[in-house]
Amino acid sequence: MWCLAIAIYLGVKWLTMRRARVESPSRWRAVAYLLAWPGLDADAFLAAPASSVITPRRGEWLLAAVKLGLGLTLLYGGQWVIAPSQRLLLGWVGMVGIVFTLHFGLFHLLSCFWRFLGVQAEPLMQWPIASQTVAEFWGQRWNTAFRDLTYRFLFRPLSRHWGPARGFLIGFLFSGLVHDAVISLPAGGGYGYPTLYFLLQALGIQWQRTRWAPSALLGQAWLSRATTLAVVAGPAPWLFHAPFVCRIVLPFMQAIGAS
Repeated sequence: MWCLAIAIYLGVKWLTMRRARVESPSRWRAVAYLLAWPGLDADAFLAAPASSVITPRRGEWLLAAVKLGLGLTLLYGGQWVIAPSQRLLLGWVGMVGIVFTLHFGLFHLLSCFWRFLGVQAEPLMQWPIASQTVAEFWGQRWNTAFRDLTYRFLFRPLSRHWGPARGFLIGFLFSGLVHDAVISLPAGGGYGYPTLYFLLQALGIQWQRTRWAPSALLGQAWLSRATTLAVVAGPAPWLFHAPFVCRIVLPFMQAIGAS
């Protein structure tokens, strides 16, 4: 799994570097972008002037550190409170811990570090819990690195040739296939479920835009948030299916002493 993920990551890093609208970036920034920053906005990282960068305050550093600590606590502490027979639950708690450790904690600390040095590196997670709609969740708040990649290299080109609706659907289909490759292939099972998950997200976005959505019918913002949570989190076991949890996550946790 890690080999596939790293290979895909390096491939898209190279792609964004090749397509960056930056003439002769400094060598140290190019190396830092490739090896020390998980974001995929090469133009911003390589060329944005330091005057445009918002320096992180002490509170943001502290928040990132707290999220890192929470992630490590979930990752390593679950084994002490979850019964040995509840292996699937332990795997899910471990996955949440990994996400908090990396995406919410470590990557946020990296963002603070680079912005402290005057390099444009916005946090990849923009408070996804505050999303009012599924479109806002995937388009503005969750893992903006992948959003930047798919919007620039998939949605815009496909929309020009096939129209926005088809381009939008193909973009989510691509996301599903990528996750199937990284999740289902190494696990040797659960094929197609990650792709179904992302197709459901596309349908959820379209549904929330119709007049039949609960928030449109009743005009209540909390209903929009509730349906967003249901669409995003409800079918999460399709994305992180049991073969992946049992054959990849749990052995990985055992290898690092978390299980």
